[in-house]
Amino acid sequence: MKICEQIKKILETNLPDIQALKSKKKLKEDGSFVSEGDLLSESLIKSFLFENYPDFYLVSEESPVDNLFNWKQENVIVLDPIDGTENFVSGLLEWGVAVSYYKSGIHQQSMLALPELNRYLISGDKFERLNSRIAGISSSLTKEDLLRLEPGFEYRIIGCCVYNMYSVITGSFSTFENPRGAKVWDILPGLNLALENGLSVIVNNKKYDGELLAPDQKYRFKIG
Repeated sequence: MKICEQIKKILETNLPDIQALKSKKKLKEDGSFVSEGDLLSESLIKSFLFENYPDFYLVSEESPVDNLFNWKQENVIVLDPIDGTENFVSGLLEWGVAVSYYKSGIHQQSMLALPELNRYLISGDKFERLNSRIAGISSSLTKEDLLRLEPGFEYRIIGCCVYNMYSVITGSFSTFENPRGAKVWDILPGLNLALENGLSVIVNNKKYDGELLAPDQKYRFKIG
């Protein structure tokens, strides 16, 4: 069993405990929430890696202190333990977990997990892609950004990058973009799964080819 399948099993097994922590939250310095559910998800995955893959290094949103050192190691796991925390603490089902595994800077496997929706997409999964006319857009867009959107599309703002990535890869969205930028734990799994499934992926106005990106920057992107 590959590492993403193992992490999927951890999430499925511990979902009730993660769900029970929705109301336990606090504000971070950037004004976003972190919940005890985020921290439990990360702790479970950290413990699993420590016990089973001691030579792996973690790049994670909620443990940023070592990220700049860890991302340069041979075996790297990039993790967003809960993406869409605002949705999570508000009782919405559209939140996710994002995982990518890189070896020597080369992508090996990724997973987009939507645990409360029981939807998972892992490298190598086969599915029939839908054909939607809906364009997904990031909740980070400003009012001015929204006024500049091209006419002729149905637009959706969900507030969870994992959900949006899952939707564009499976064809429920025709495109998804974030012109404001997001960090690697938000985007690497979706970018790589999009590439694996033949989608166009543009990052910072250049074609993306699966490379491991630095964790101290934000990246603008479009998939579709």
